[in-house]
Amino acid sequence: MKAGWLLVVPTIRQLTTIRHRHQTDAFSMKIRMSGNSIRLRLSQSEVARFHETGRVSERISFGSQPDDILTYQLERTDQSGMAATIDGNHIRVLVSSALSDTWATSEQEVGMEHLLRFPGNDGHLRILVEKDFKCLADRPEEDESDNFPNPNLSC
Repeated sequence: MKAGWLLVVPTIRQLTTIRHRHQTDAFSMKIRMSGNSIRLRLSQSEVARFHETGRVSERISFGSQPDDILTYQLERTDQSGMAATIDGNHIRVLVSSALSDTWATSEQEVGMEHLLRFPGNDGHLRILVEKDFKCLADRPEEDESDNFPNPNLSC
């Protein structure tokens, strides 16, 4: 860390409060990027909205300027398979209608996955879209009321 910089790390409770205050929908699609992979996790209402409209999007503000906003979107397409694009600060994950309809309406289909290979080299991007499940351990700082029931819980 450079001299003169202050590192402020908010608690999960503060992040949850910020998330709820700035969104019209209390539940937000989660994004995780690691290495050459991108993963989106959707709540029950987001999966339903995606199935109905063909699109779910979210945004993260890093400042007050329009260019300080990262948007990410899951979108149904007539093309086959899955793909992902980035244009400036806008990420799009595209899923075929056939694949997305099966996933959205099935209780057995937890996720969709694709390995997107880049032409001309050995590069690739792993794309995952998953239903967001409730955690096995209680997490009172996080609202999981719209998450899918965890299949690992036994009754």
